[in-house]
Amino acid sequence: MTRRERDEHEAYDRPRRRGSRPRTKERPDYDDAAVAQVVTIDRGRYTLDLDGGPVTAMKSRPLGRQGVVVGDEVRVVGDLSGRDGTLARIVEVLPRRTVLRRTADDDEALERVVVANADQLVIVQALADPPPRAGLIDRCLVAAYDAGIEPLVCFTKADLGSPEEMLTLLDPLDVRVVVTHRGGDLDELRTLLRDRTSVLVGHSGVGKSTLVNALVPQADRATSHVNEVTGRGRHTSTSAQLLRLPFPGSIIDTPGIRSFGLRHVETDHIIRAFDDLDAVARDCPRGCTHLAEEPECALDAAIAAGELPRARVESFRRILSSRSLATDY
Repeated sequence: MTRRERDEHEAYDRPRRRGSRPRTKERPDYDDAAVAQVVTIDRGRYTLDLDGGPVTAMKSRPLGRQGVVVGDEVRVVGDLSGRDGTLARIVEVLPRRTVLRRTADDDEALERVVVANADQLVIVQALADPPPRAGLIDRCLVAAYDAGIEPLVCFTKADLGSPEEMLTLLDPLDVRVVVTHRGGDLDELRTLLRDRTSVLVGHSGVGKSTLVNALVPQADRATSHVNEVTGRGRHTSTSAQLLRLPFPGSIIDTPGIRSFGLRHVETDHIIRAFDDLDAVARDCPRGCTHLAEEPECALDAAIAAGELPRARVESFRRILSSRSLATDY
């Protein structure tokens, strides 16, 4: 190529395609976008609560595989009118204050986020029909302590069974407990739910949806009976849903669970929820699991010296052991 041909080639400017724009790596700034909370999710469509009104949205492509769960606070753009047929876009998930996780089973590595931004975990258990399962309560307590969420145990159907045995079991852990019965007064429970975002977890058939309908009459959550042969309830709630209470506060109803895997939980996260035990455990040798078989656990020395109640340490070790016990919970 001659010099003249080279100069003519360099001077040639290929015309741009009509409507094309130069690419940029700069991301849009959504700081001024509206902030909403995810109320429920159904087949890739997200129902959001925006200033008290519902808005349907989809997740924007730049979010990729980033998960969006019930309870998340998100930035949203597009049509925010909430009219039928309109669709907004979730463009950002705001930092989560808390995350409640579980694995399907203890041998599964994949963690599943149950809900985000809850500050209270309400463990709902029936006292009869079906009978209470202490193993599930222990596992849910572990999950709550791991997530930094305050636990509350709610026993239902006290008209069918006595709560005394379960109250004795939980007493050394200083866990808040409320007992209800069918058609009974729920004022104590309402007080404990006020000004909180509470996620309700429990087996199918324990009366969780009945509680939700009593607390939020317009919720209209489906209820079911317990199978007389298996003693288990049928799944009625198929997806998690956040509901505003008639007073300050929210509840998140979740589908009935059959397992609550805890493979993701670390011992240090659990013991931090017990200030008195955590202070003593700092004298434990490195790698101490704080279980009963540990030969030099400082918790045993504190029991011998009268510094810690034996029942409290044994209860703590019971919930700690629930992470690895293969029980029918």
